[in-house]
Amino acid sequence: MQLDVTGLKCPLPILRAKKALAGMAAGEVLTVLATDAGAPDDFAAFCRHTGHELLRSESSADGVFTLVIRHK
Repeated sequence: MQLDVTGLKCPLPILRAKKALAGMAAGEVLTVLATDAGAPDDFAAFCRHTGHELLRSESSADGVFTLVIRHK
């Protein structure tokens, strides 16, 4: 599943991801696209606190972060 939260500022990307993950089964993967500069750190902390696994955190030249999360 892919979630596009580009243009949104904290805490909205995390809240939208949390809602998306709530509807997913264990082991499923969520790809989040975000432009908030704090998103990589925010999602790393979110995963540490919730038990989900941050598989990948990358940024592109156009300022979009790609965060890949595996549901716990």
